[in-house]
Amino acid sequence: MIKIGVPSKGRLMEKTFDWFGARGVTLRLDGAEREYSGAVEGVEGVELVLLSAGEIPRELAAGRIHLGVTGSDLVREKLADWRAQVAELAPLGFGHADLILAVPVSWIDVDTLDDLDAAAAAFRRSHGFRLRIATKYHRLVRDFLTTQGIADYQLVDSQGATEGTVKNLTAEAIADITSSGETLRANHLKILSDALIHSSQAMLFLSQRADWTPEDRKALTLLAGKLGVTVPNS
Repeated sequence: MIKIGVPSKGRLMEKTFDWFGARGVTLRLDGAEREYSGAVEGVEGVELVLLSAGEIPRELAAGRIHLGVTGSDLVREKLADWRAQVAELAPLGFGHADLILAVPVSWIDVDTLDDLDAAAAAFRRSHGFRLRIATKYHRLVRDFLTTQGIADYQLVDSQGATEGTVKNLTAEAIADITSSGETLRANHLKILSDALIHSSQAMLFLSQRADWTPEDRKALTLLAGKLGVTVPNS
């Protein structure tokens, strides 16, 4: 039996249900939403598992689910060498957000990564410690800044209200997900012009680590045909 992990609540769950439903596969809850169980209709051999979006990358990597819907940013952040653990089957066209770097609007001379690099060096000379960037996306931000040749910074963990860390003097800059930019503007922050770290959206992923039996492969072929996606060769 193929297990497919889907976000357990909110718009991500609703949009996922709509995406599958438009392709002839009905996902539905069994009983109350808080029971976190459901059913799949329209194809045999598939079981629905409701999880938080943040749990789905881990469950895919562990092979406890065969397929999963979650943000491309979460897979890249949570899974080292993610391509060896999961495969992207299809972008779903919703859940769009950009992971960006932002600095205070008052930094009038800082608009690019080169400007940030110079500002970080000057900050360290003036303050005796490295410029702090608040984020919950440590892997993605560190890898991005490394490729850009920027090293004079430190990441500080922020699991909520990241935009407020600059105002609260716990960070000098932030790296966070944004869709409209309204929260950034409300906190007097601006996005660096060349600091798009990752453009994220909801994706359907396949686990490379799951135990795929011949029966599972047959069910996957039927499901992929319904969904109009191509399954990579095993």
